Amino acid sequence: MSPQDTIASGEPVRTRVVVIGAGFGGIGLGIKLKAAGLNDFVILEKSDSVGGVWRENRYPGAACDVPSHLYSFSFEPCAGWPRKYADQADILDYLIRCTRKYGLEPHLRFGAEVAEARWDETSNHWIVRTRAGAVFEAQSLVTATGQLSKPVIPSLPGLKDFAGPAFHSAQWRSDVDLSGKRVAVIGTGASAIQFVPAIAPLAEQLTVYQRSAAYVLPKPDKVYPAWQKTLFRNIPGALRLSRIAIKPSYNGAR
Repeated sequence: MSPQDTIASGEPVRTRVVVIGAGFGGIGLGIKLKAAGLNDFVILEKSDSVGGVWRENRYPGAACDVPSHLYSFSFEPCAGWPRKYADQADILDYLIRCTRKYGLEPHLRFGAEVAEARWDETSNHWIVRTRAGAVFEAQSLVTATGQLSKPVIPSLPGLKDFAGPAFHSAQWRSDVDLSGKRVAVIGTGASAIQFVPAIAPLAEQLTVYQRSAAYVLPKPDKVYPAWQKTLFRNIPGALRLSRIAIKPSYNGAR
């Protein structure tokens, strides 16, 4: 039963587990639930596809700052990453492939932004309601919402009166051609570190406004040659050894 069906019928969808979010966390949990033999679950996603932050953030130069062999599920290594630090499109494609390979499509509910989740003492279940009016009743609730899907727009004086295009990097406007333009960037966080070098060659003038200096390290990126991807694909243990070698230098390994 889809969220739209519940609106029409007025009946809640009863399931064992409700997962909120279809990014890395939600997709990874869904795969593990199926591996454990639990197929009675739904993944609620506010957008129209999986990917989370890697679906939302499409600014020039968007990429991972963790090597690709580590920034992937341990149970689903990928020998075909094009480069050491994967870009946004490749990471999104990886998540889509994982979704299809492990058969998560029937569990996904798109356009289902959660508006309310409460524990019902009478039934001992979670009652989850979406903004569209769909209701789900579950024994367990897992939030995998992440933290980067709702950008904070600064309340700068005069911003609303600015005559030119103005947008947040997390809501990048691909229809705006920056070639030959005078561009101002406010902030030097992780996103700016990636997109500023990407747009600098295009702009006639680029001014970056920085409140405090960021700590930046060199990024030893490279394109994986065909022979190296063949090695990772065909030599038993090579990909796993690469991951093990990287892991001590990074936190949050999946």
